[in-house]
Amino acid sequence: MKALVVYPNRELLYAASTLGGEVAALVFSEREAEAVKGVAHRALVAEVDPRLPDAVAEAVVKAAQSYQVVLLPSTKNGKTVGGLVAQRLGAEFLTDVLSLRVEGGVLKAERYVFGNKAVAAVEAAPPVVVTVAPGRFQGQPPAVQTAVEKVALQVGSKMKIVSVEEKARGAVKLEEAEIIVSVGRGFKKKEDLQMAFELARVLGGQVGCSRPIAADLKWLPEEHWVGLSGKKVKPKLYLAIGISGQPQHIAGILDSRIIAAINNDPSAPIFQNADYGVVEDLYKIVPILINKLSKTKG
Repeated sequence: MKALVVYPNRELLYAASTLGGEVAALVFSEREAEAVKGVAHRALVAEVDPRLPDAVAEAVVKAAQSYQVVLLPSTKNGKTVGGLVAQRLGAEFLTDVLSLRVEGGVLKAERYVFGNKAVAAVEAAPPVVVTVAPGRFQGQPPAVQTAVEKVALQVGSKMKIVSVEEKARGAVKLEEAEIIVSVGRGFKKKEDLQMAFELARVLGGQVGCSRPIAADLKWLPEEHWVGLSGKKVKPKLYLAIGISGQPQHIAGILDSRIIAAINNDPSAPIFQNADYGVVEDLYKIVPILINKLSKTKG
């Protein structure tokens, strides 16, 4: 099937290449066109602001006329644009797919359902709009000759960007972390999170958090948020400290190789999904862990 990739990255381009047809990348600058040369058959340059979902969707609809599948990342922008495109094309919309293949002219996919507790096998006849779950398509797109073309269109937008504020970001890449120390409402105050950061440093990991820490209390930026509406992670070790384990959080950590939990409530739902659990006050156990591990590392 011929596939159009929007907001292209290596994973999306590789996923598109597995469908067996021509792969085109819709980009929004000449610089982005250069980045997809050699891994997409066509680079379609649309001169629209990629931050405006309705404008991007209009460009996608125009570019997608000769393609059976449109692939986007499973990000907020990707899903917003995907929904608009599917509605305008009268296409099926599959979100957060884990696998893709073509059989008999039909696109077959797998995706999580029921808060990531089950995997559903779905299929759809073209046209199909798909958002791809991160970390699922590991491979290098085949080398191809690339033709660069302009997408001729006049796009209007009902949206207007009135200001842009830089969001403070650190070097947090939870999707790539092998060890994650994650914090929840069991921590009594923001300053106490330093214990988790110190434990993560000793373990060589990164710090994540549940929804209340990022969205409600705003003790950490959203880039630390793990869960259904945050980041979905798959580390070798996920250590949940003071996290009750609501379904929305569990949905983001089910792919972890080992889940360990520290909580002073023996009936906390997190223990139902943990490989190892410690029922204890985090203020007692975390300093002990830091001390013991520091000596081991030393």
